[in-house]
Amino acid sequence: MMPLGRLRFARLFAAKGLVCLMVLVSADSGATDADPAVDTNPGAGHAQFLLAQALAFEHGEGVPQDTDKAAQMYCEAARLGNAEAMYSLGWMYANGRGVERSDPLAGTLFAMAAYRGHAHAEKMARFTGEYQGVVPECMNPPESERTPDVDRKWNYDAYLESLPKAKREIGRLVVSLAPKYNIDPALALAIASTESNFDPAAASPKSALGVMQLIPETAERFNVKDAFDPAQNIKGGLAYLRWLLAYFEGNVALAAAGYNAGEGAVDRYGGIPPYRETRNYVQRILTLFKADTHPFERRVVEPSQMLRSLRVAVR
Repeated sequence: MMPLGRLRFARLFAAKGLVCLMVLVSADSGATDADPAVDTNPGAGHAQFLLAQALAFEHGEGVPQDTDKAAQMYCEAARLGNAEAMYSLGWMYANGRGVERSDPLAGTLFAMAAYRGHAHAEKMARFTGEYQGVVPECMNPPESERTPDVDRKWNYDAYLESLPKAKREIGRLVVSLAPKYNIDPALALAIASTESNFDPAAASPKSALGVMQLIPETAERFNVKDAFDPAQNIKGGLAYLRWLLAYFEGNVALAAAGYNAGEGAVDRYGGIPPYRETRNYVQRILTLFKADTHPFERRVVEPSQMLRSLRVAVR
């Protein structure tokens, strides 16, 4: 069987609108400051088996070539969390190989693979578009495993009631202030709980302070005079979160990444930066908030040039 690295390059040679990208991808494939998380998914072994079978069917290595079957196996492996399968299925959607061509699906799959540490996926996503939040139907869990929508929303009231009184009061303050900034209280609570666990005296080694862990520059930017004052700090954090949601046009993952690593890092990497801390942070926010998008106010700020550049690139 052809090595995976050679398969990636062979695919780029074969891709009709992507041939010229091989040089761009290979030239920028050196080491970065990425620290990809270790895959502890209990289904990883089966996913790896499916990946090997899919590669064989895609290229006819030892079995009759069957790109439809390859796509199905890639999809099942991707559903189990395999980044290489996400990348391979994204490539098939980008080129209409075994599936109907779809840049939105390809872009989402590349973004998912990049989030899990796949080095080439992040580069390919630049040419198919940003994360759209839509995945192939085969990646959705079987009907028997799906949870009714009513149960998917975070029951933060019960969560707050479980907290000690002092933290519960801070959490309630977050809930009461969030609507004034047009922020869903669930998202605001996800940020506050992850940042400081509702500790108004929290201070990090990087000088991030208070409930929303504002660094001095952000506190000054959003007119916070006393970062240890809970109300001031929460208002400053909510103002920044509102700004980030507008800047990244409601994309919760990018806004969360920006809150953790700074919007400049998100722009620089063209998506979620490849830092373990930031990736874990984004995953926690999405797990708590349970939604990929959030309403945003266009009047707050012009959108990121990165988003506009991606749209131009895929036209």
